Amino acid sequence: MKTGARNSLQAKVISIKSDEIMSIVKFEVTAPHEMASVLTTESVKEMNLQVGDKLMLAVKAIHVLPIKE
Repeated sequence: MKTGARNSLQAKVISIKSDEIMSIVKFEVTAPHEMASVLTTESVKEMNLQVGDKLMLAVKAIHVLPIKE
């Protein structure tokens, strides 16, 4: 599948918390060490996401803000 997102990371699903409408899925990645995504529970079920699944993450943001310390 092609997407407009150019930033992608290899990841592993490490946990899924679901209610009837929304789910939060946490991923283990190389750097940073962990990321999370909020998905509809319907999407989690349609993708058949399971803890331990290995997949690609496409990362796309509306704003990228540089911060200088």
